Amino acid sequence: MLEEDKKIAIDSKGIGVLYGILAYTAWGLLPLYWKLLKQITAFEILAHRIVWSFVFVVVLVLISSNWIMIKKVIHDRKKILFITINAFTITLNWGTYIWAVNAGHVLETSLGYYINPLVTVLLGMVFLKEKLNNGQKIALGLAFIGVMLMTIHYGKTPWIALILASSFGFYGLIKKIVHVDSVTGLTLETAIILPFALGFILFKQWNGLGALGNLSVFTTILLLLSGVATAIPLLWFAKSAERIELSTLGFLQYISPTITLLLGIFIFHEQFSRAHLIGFGFIWAALVIYSFSKTSFKKAQPMIINTKV
Repeated sequence: MLEEDKKIAIDSKGIGVLYGILAYTAWGLLPLYWKLLKQITAFEILAHRIVWSFVFVVVLVLISSNWIMIKKVIHDRKKILFITINAFTITLNWGTYIWAVNAGHVLETSLGYYINPLVTVLLGMVFLKEKLNNGQKIALGLAFIGVMLMTIHYGKTPWIALILASSFGFYGLIKKIVHVDSVTGLTLETAIILPFALGFILFKQWNGLGALGNLSVFTTILLLLSGVATAIPLLWFAKSAERIELSTLGFLQYISPTITLLLGIFIFHEQFSRAHLIGFGFIWAALVIYSFSKTSFKKAQPMIINTKV
């Protein structure tokens, strides 16, 4: 019986790793998707992404009969306040990402998601009073040097990377505080932003400037499927988080910015100079130290980690 339980646990972990790889690969490939819609403004793509994400997750809620959880959260004022903040935070993140990709800043979006885990550590220290071990402190220092080098290279602060990293960091921080499952969270977040997004789309369509009806059938279908492209990776991520350790998930998260980095260099032919290599090198070194210090810290001090998304 014990051997059978062990086999089930191993199979479950294997499936969890697969879901994690699928989620982060999908996120890494998203620039290809947004590039296919580059003839549409970033704001309009964002508006459609919000509307069709809402439609898709509502269908999922209807299938899973998850209305009870949504009603429960709606009646919790504190949770609704935090979810409202998260709705605007993720909107900022999505909008910045779409604009950056279609404006030719794919490499900087990659940088943003490489430094995101380190920003998350910093936010945990500031807002949750989490203590950093020596390895994490060194990692933050190296990341800071890397960002400074990139700032000197660009001649300006890499705002795109910092906005993406900090907005997604705050999004994760609030998720940790609120403890709402991914489908319920995304349903409520998109519902809160829906009136603004829908109003913008209707305004554009009313004035004959909207994308719908003015694009090829293929592009229109891609626009309508933006909700699916948003929600599916989140669901894969949630299934992965249920089955594997957070440390394993932590290593998998580097798949996404690595794919994006490779796309930026080899597909979109963005410049990757020696200065980029040095700056990214500091970030990569920081991530290696951060990952191993986190693993050793867990071994030295076992603790229960909440893996709810």
